Amino acid sequence: MSSNDIEALEKRLWTAADQLRANSDFASNEYFLPVMGLIFLRHAYSRYIAVKPQIEAGLPSRGGVTRPLTKEDFTSRGAIFLQPEAQFDHLASLPDGADRAAAIIAAMEAVERDYPPLAGVLPKNEYQTLENDVLADVLRIFNDPALQNAKGDVFGRIYEYFLTQFADQSAHDGGEFFTPPSIVQMIVNAIEPDHGSVLDPACGSGGMFVQSAHFIEKMQQDPTKVATFYGQEKNATTIRLAKMNLAVHGLEGRIEPGITYYTDAHELVGKADFVMANPPFNVDEVDAEKVRKDPRLPFGLPGVNKGKKVSNGNYLWISYFYSYLSDTGRAGFVMSSQASSAGGEEAKVRQKLIETGDVDAMIAIRGNFFYTRTVPCELWMFDKAKAAERADKVLMLDARQVFRKVTRKVFDFSPEQLQNLTAIFWLYRGQEVRFCDLVAAYLDRAMAEARAGEAAMEPFLDALDALIETLEDGAPEPLTDARAVFQADWDAHVLATTSLGDDWSDGTVTTPLLHEAHDDLEPLAETSRDLIKQIDQLVKLAEKAHRDTGGKRGKASPVKALEEARIEAVNQLKLVRYLHRQAHWLLSRFPDARLVAVPGLVKLVDRAELAANDWSLTPGRYVGVAPEEEDEDFDFEGVMRDIHIELAGLNKEAAALAARIQDNFAGLTA
Repeated sequence: MSSNDIEALEKRLWTAADQLRANSDFASNEYFLPVMGLIFLRHAYSRYIAVKPQIEAGLPSRGGVTRPLTKEDFTSRGAIFLQPEAQFDHLASLPDGADRAAAIIAAMEAVERDYPPLAGVLPKNEYQTLENDVLADVLRIFNDPALQNAKGDVFGRIYEYFLTQFADQSAHDGGEFFTPPSIVQMIVNAIEPDHGSVLDPACGSGGMFVQSAHFIEKMQQDPTKVATFYGQEKNATTIRLAKMNLAVHGLEGRIEPGITYYTDAHELVGKADFVMANPPFNVDEVDAEKVRKDPRLPFGLPGVNKGKKVSNGNYLWISYFYSYLSDTGRAGFVMSSQASSAGGEEAKVRQKLIETGDVDAMIAIRGNFFYTRTVPCELWMFDKAKAAERADKVLMLDARQVFRKVTRKVFDFSPEQLQNLTAIFWLYRGQEVRFCDLVAAYLDRAMAEARAGEAAMEPFLDALDALIETLEDGAPEPLTDARAVFQADWDAHVLATTSLGDDWSDGTVTTPLLHEAHDDLEPLAETSRDLIKQIDQLVKLAEKAHRDTGGKRGKASPVKALEEARIEAVNQLKLVRYLHRQAHWLLSRFPDARLVAVPGLVKLVDRAELAANDWSLTPGRYVGVAPEEEDEDFDFEGVMRDIHIELAGLNKEAAALAARIQDNFAGLTA
């Protein structure tokens, strides 16, 4: 299942589930936990049936009798052993008169009996509040045929997607339980939590642990064997979400309840290999007397107001994260952008922190990355094992101009944007080979996509010619001429691709050869853009000719087939230029595969400059402003896509507001 297929599936499942909620009497905060529990069960069943044949094939037998399946067989493969009554197909096939709530509760209890760490975690009584037909519909939604053969971490993604949507609705804890995956991924990429103890003292729904596990898996390691996850969370329901999130990814974690300001559940001061967190910002109600002697505050209290409250809790969290680290530990966390330049007592704490030499990097993130916070934030990185040559320096990275628009209200990083920002960290740490490998991978992928162009173009040309054949009086001259010009240009593009491909060598990693490969591919990338424009013009001419001869649109229409083929051909051509531009973004800024100051993006700042700027850790204060670039490649489709996203969001809000007004009006006239 491709990434696009998974995204479409996520949206389809969410739309169905949310529409069901909207048509019932349940609020989001009543509905979300039962839904998350069923996603958990569906995923557990998917993993169960995926690994069961492999386990059975390797079971030992004695005297013709095969050993029964055990829980341990499944645990070793990152799956959960399920009793018959806990298997999702049993729940989905219940007859109409069955008590579905009782069956689901029995399923949850069976899982909890086999897995004591999940005891009391899975939702049970919540299902008794949902009507039987509602439960039937939810079970049907999550028995979608597309899920039958889903492989990889599809359900993990679906679980995270539903968390995202419920966070957007503030269905629980004001949405604060969820940190967007791209923010978490940026932290993971920067600190690389690949072993030992991983602590999140404000763990929410456990996203930091899940992304850390993914990172470890990419290194061909088993996260359950090389890392231990420790979490602390104040909200009991959020703890349940976190434990289900870990379980749905085949993980376990030691997550304890507690308010971190006043309790230290795991007593890991000076012991954690990695600390990751997204704590609450700007809390001003912490009792100063209760925390004054806390050993987790090595730099003292950041400031106390007249009410004997800590005036702002940001630097409490920052101090906690630092104090938990071992002598070689790394930390990465989200923080309010106010903290990096705060004055008063907070500035004094910040100065002491900088003087340790352990502040590693700062990343500025633009607003609207969070579902519940529109303000910008910053990512802080500590490293107690920094190389000596970087001991008095801090990497300042201003990523506020790097983003992708997801909805009208929410932005994130694309996978390639994440990789490119991570590559800057590689250069900072002297890992030039990794940087070059990434550039080479972009160029190799661009070449591969160019080679795949013929297979994608053939259906489009066939569909175009098929439409032309339906025209009673033949194709009009503008269409015939455009078709001939396009064929000539396409043939030239194929010839250039073939010629370059014959001499292409994958894996080129030396900087001069990377520049040479980049320059060789540039004409293909540019002609890909021009060919897209020609394709769009051809489709417009063909549609007009079809319409002028009385043709109609519909599922069987040649216009419909042409449009579908156009999408495939255009998307294939776009990939060539898109991947080439990723390589260009890196090579144009770091041409020698060495870290250099790039105005508006990055600068390595020494302690003297920090001291001269009031010990500020705000990246924008140091990197300057990027020179204005002439837009030679105005992305009309991208702008239209953003406008469409904006309009869709406004329409959705307008519909919700209209419904609320109608309800209020009905109440007044009742």
